[in-house]
Amino acid sequence: MTDFGGAVKKSEVYEIAILGIPFDEKSCFLKGAALGPQAIRRASTSKALNPFTELGINLETEATIVDLGDVDTSGDVDKTFIQIEEAVARILDQGAVPIILGGDHSITFPIIKAFSKYFHHLDLLHFDAHPDLYPDLYGDRLSHACPFARILEAGLIKKLVQIGIRAATAEQRAIASKYGVTMIEMKDLKVIPRLNFTNPLYISFDLDSLDPAFAPGVAHHEPGGLSTRQVFDLLHELEANIVGLDVVELNPSRDPSGITAAAAVKIIKEVAGHIIKHRQKKNRSPINK
Repeated sequence: MTDFGGAVKKSEVYEIAILGIPFDEKSCFLKGAALGPQAIRRASTSKALNPFTELGINLETEATIVDLGDVDTSGDVDKTFIQIEEAVARILDQGAVPIILGGDHSITFPIIKAFSKYFHHLDLLHFDAHPDLYPDLYGDRLSHACPFARILEAGLIKKLVQIGIRAATAEQRAIASKYGVTMIEMKDLKVIPRLNFTNPLYISFDLDSLDPAFAPGVAHHEPGGLSTRQVFDLLHELEANIVGLDVVELNPSRDPSGITAAAAVKIIKEVAGHIIKHRQKKNRSPINK
């Protein structure tokens, strides 16, 4: 069963929707991320996992979570990006939270294009070893190394915070400075920061933000990264209304033990638990008259 510990249900009405985007045409090094959604689902089986998060949220009973399958990525890039944007918009039309299984990181640009039509004040928390702020890579402006440059220049978000960075170039630092990006580099990460976002928050999680010891199943191994424990502690301390998540760049061909897919599932579970806990807290708050 590929059901996130038994949490996934069949329902026309839902609060959280899982959506796969099996796409890696914009990977600049190794292909394989298109198999990421399948690998994450396979690792999510309730035969190995239960639906509880570390903070005690039962994903099976405290929310309705569905899996909407995969976006059709068989067309050209322009068509695929339109399909991605439309699929995400359909979830947002339901008032639900999309959890996206990638795919390479280029998919975040059309995802955020969809979000920008629903959230005019959107913040973005980006976990990655790389800033992905190149103006273009080898002449390709839609490369998986460029999505945040496209997002910023289009004015789709209010604030970008990047964490886990350890491979920034001078060119990308200049773009970060131009747009006021907060870049938390690993060399400066001495304690887990307590991040607070006042606007609705989208999280984009590149699995290579994790150290290769914890996540070998990625195309670009960059030593000196986050541990899985650091990630979960940061997510638990996060003050935010999370409205979406993507987990990208899983390359199953480099993950024979499944350790990276298992990390992806755990990240998804903990973020889903955060979303549910935030909604419960909001619903319990007294109405101000």
